[in-house]
Amino acid sequence: MKLSAALLAIALSAPFGGINPAAAEELTKTELTPAQATAAAELLLEALQERQGDVMHNALAEPVQASVDVKTVQDRLDQREAIAATRVVNVIPGYNTTTVDAVVTTSSGDEGMLMVLDEDGKLLAWKWSDRIQPIETTALDFTRDLAAGRWIAARSKMSLQLQEELAPGDLERKWTKLSKVSGGFRKVKDAVIAHQGGDQQLVLVAVAFGQATTNLFVIFDASGRIINVDISRDFV
Repeated sequence: MKLSAALLAIALSAPFGGINPAAAEELTKTELTPAQATAAAELLLEALQERQGDVMHNALAEPVQASVDVKTVQDRLDQREAIAATRVVNVIPGYNTTTVDAVVTTSSGDEGMLMVLDEDGKLLAWKWSDRIQPIETTALDFTRDLAAGRWIAARSKMSLQLQEELAPGDLERKWTKLSKVSGGFRKVKDAVIAHQGGDQQLVLVAVAFGQATTNLFVIFDASGRIINVDISRDFV
């Protein structure tokens, strides 16, 4: 299944670090309040615990919802281990998205869960915190290379076409500008797959800056090479 056109439009809206100077002056966090994000996350967690596929499907962000039907969601819920309890641990507003850390308790113990919500409190992506996939690892390594100034190492993870478009110096300039506009880099937090499989794959990497935590959109081809990167919908 291909990544939905709507989600690709978000992720491919600008090449890496394509910051409009006017927009950069007006950067604000998501309008979704922590209370609203908590309520949305608790609704999702309840649907997960009660195995309510229709509720879970309705809570998905529109581009994600368009790529999966209710039956598929229900089948996945039915296959999961029974959940005894859930709780929201932390809510982190970012640019256009909000990252929510939660804990799910089963007979096997507690398991961390990370959710990324859009401006409307809908679920854009989620993952079990201790489960790392290959493209997640690549996206995390790529972002850490940028943060550490390893421009050549970061560039080596890109497709040849993207490498032709972006020299190491371009990466340095764009990342440095992003960090400055966002209040200074603090740390790379986590990654979550929004879509996997096919010739277009999307990973969101949560990056903490001085002013907010934002999600870096990293797009992969079928072979696991990075074909585009976008910081957020504000940077277009």
